[in-house]
Amino acid sequence: GNERYRDPLRLLVHGAQYWSQNYEDGMIAEIFRRIGVKAKTFLEIGTGDGRENNTAALVATGWSGWWIDGNEMACDKINAKLREIPTVGARLKVRSAFVAPEIIAGLLAELGVPAEVDLFSLDIDLDTYHIWAALKQFRPRVVVVEYNGAFPPDQIWIHPYQPGRTWDGTQTSGASLKAFERLGAEFGYSLVGCDIIGINAFFVRDDLVADKFAAPFTAENHHEPPRY
Repeated sequence: GNERYRDPLRLLVHGAQYWSQNYEDGMIAEIFRRIGVKAKTFLEIGTGDGRENNTAALVATGWSGWWIDGNEMACDKINAKLREIPTVGARLKVRSAFVAPEIIAGLLAELGVPAEVDLFSLDIDLDTYHIWAALKQFRPRVVVVEYNGAFPPDQIWIHPYQPGRTWDGTQTSGASLKAFERLGAEFGYSLVGCDIIGINAFFVRDDLVADKFAAPFTAENHHEPPRY
């Protein structure tokens, strides 16, 4: 019954879950329905075992791309499965690696990830902000990041980068939505929505936004609180 969620320019009503965790599949599909698809390519960092992430649905519909995750055992299992399905294995490259700001650009170059992909999805808990901040020359058309919805929409907060440290399971992780809004704007991206659970934020490159999404493209307009 809330007018906010009936706004046709917002993404929330399009949320749907196929292999994603929090209705990201439907929102991603709607973004590309509005801006079009160019090469059907993606990069996802923080994929888990491949059974629940933001790009498994894209793989299932013929897209190509790269998965990176720090869990070596999970990546080995995915690669073993891909050897059984060579038509998919030809489109999906899986690498086990713990990413860090000082190595991420070199890793993408090593893997042959182009400067522009259709979708970049990034979720590594503690240092998600710092990884995107280290990729200024990377120009995906759409970016999905995990934000810390516990912080109010007007508050800038970024967990300090500490090499080698991993998430301790507390609320002191990642960065607030306003921090991501500012970083996206610096890189030429507009915040166009968040999922209803208050976890994922969606950004579209400024040259593709036009009048297709709900302005203003601010944390105050698009923030969703935690509904974990």
